[in-house]
Amino acid sequence: MAVRKGGQVTMAADSLVTFGDTRMSHNAEANQKIFTVEDAAGQSLFAVAGAAAHQLVLQHALAAQPREALQFGSKHEVFHTFTQLHPVLKDSFFMQTKEDEHEPYESSQFTMLLANPSGIYGIYSYREVFEFKQYWAIGSGRSFALGAMHAAYDNKSRNARDVAEAGIAAACEFDRNSALPADVLTLKLKVSK
Repeated sequence: MAVRKGGQVTMAADSLVTFGDTRMSHNAEANQKIFTVEDAAGQSLFAVAGAAAHQLVLQHALAAQPREALQFGSKHEVFHTFTQLHPVLKDSFFMQTKEDEHEPYESSQFTMLLANPSGIYGIYSYREVFEFKQYWAIGSGRSFALGAMHAAYDNKSRNARDVAEAGIAAACEFDRNSALPADVLTLKLKVSK
């Protein structure tokens, strides 16, 4: 999940990986679902939901791009960057692009959150990009996280990190595919909105 509030943007993620009915906790492997990318404007945080392979593939695909090509400062820049990345994912990482034969576009097969000093972006299978003004969550615990963040957000004494921690706590408490410990990272926003 990611939260923007009070001049900060915070991303939080649990550490549980599941394979069907098998749960691989942080004790089995140091599962870190948030990764950092050095981009044209500085630093961006990414978290991916879905297939475990997505994280390594995206880390390597993004790392192989020239830093100046990684433009994540607006909804349109994120869309353009991931449209340019799509053929790389297909050709170099063997991504399967077909979800349904009736879909209008090739799929990139992922759901991810991106947080950086310009804000929070959700990126979905068909390269749909959404810019979130307050907070958003992905993954199996998203409904619990969204409810908790909604309840916590307007509390003036809570900052972005506090709201994200409320979301991750709810997800880990109620979703069987989420578990602590959590990683929580905060960046300063360029403009406080």
